[in-house]
Amino acid sequence: MAIFEYPPCKLNKEGAMITFDIIEDAFLFANAGQPEESVAVVNRRTGETFFESKGLDSDELPGLPEDVDENPDYVFIPHKHDLDLGKPLVFQFVRRHCPEEWDRIEGMFSSRGAYRRFKAFLEDKGMLQAWYDFENARTREALLEWCAENGIEIEDKPA
Repeated sequence: MAIFEYPPCKLNKEGAMITFDIIEDAFLFANAGQPEESVAVVNRRTGETFFESKGLDSDELPGLPEDVDENPDYVFIPHKHDLDLGKPLVFQFVRRHCPEEWDRIEGMFSSRGAYRRFKAFLEDKGMLQAWYDFENARTREALLEWCAENGIEIEDKPA
């Protein structure tokens, strides 16, 4: 359980100031499986985070607060698909870095195993690190936008 313990958050009059690492860790947890398989929640007022996963015993995680659905202070961390960080992100990358491969990559995404084939293609072309850099940067941007839209003030915004 220590992986999910964070130092207390600084509070200001608007609410909690939390670090980007807390949001990013919660996002990674919420995206460890299929949508809604694992969920993470942050309390905008206190900065506390809560985790629940269908794949883990309830003893392994403290679980979600009982009033999570009624209390407006709680906000569910989004899944990457909610932020267009799945297939749409792939095609943003293709448009910018290898537009001549559009048809080939579009064909990859017409069946299961698309990300595996896409990453193998990028590795063959020497572009895998460029993809990871692009994906990480866009994920940071999307999470920061999401935080702003949901009234979560980030203490240490990444560059």
